[in-house]
Amino acid sequence: MSGALKRFIPMFDRVLLQRAEAITKTKGGIVIPEKAQQKVSEATVVAVGPGFRTDEGKTVAPTVSVGDRVLLPEFGGTKVTLDDTDYVLMRDSDLLGKFTS
Repeated sequence: MSGALKRFIPMFDRVLLQRAEAITKTKGGIVIPEKAQQKVSEATVVAVGPGFRTDEGKTVAPTVSVGDRVLLPEFGGTKVTLDDTDYVLMRDSDLLGKFTS
């Protein structure tokens, strides 16, 4: 992990995600043009906030942890750049699902 990423902790129920790489070549070796590539909807969790607080003051922990692979909605999130790497910051409740191994 880079220096800035180690020091970054998302607030409340926010999750910092790194999108998976887009597929640029088919199995047969054909290179896919950049305009034809689909938007990647899969990401890896890089950092997780402590959770959100209820009206009673209790903290509810996020449902994901660092290293989990998750499914993202088509739109949403905030683009964040740390050490020349792009990440997406979004709420835990906005994630669509989590992949299991």
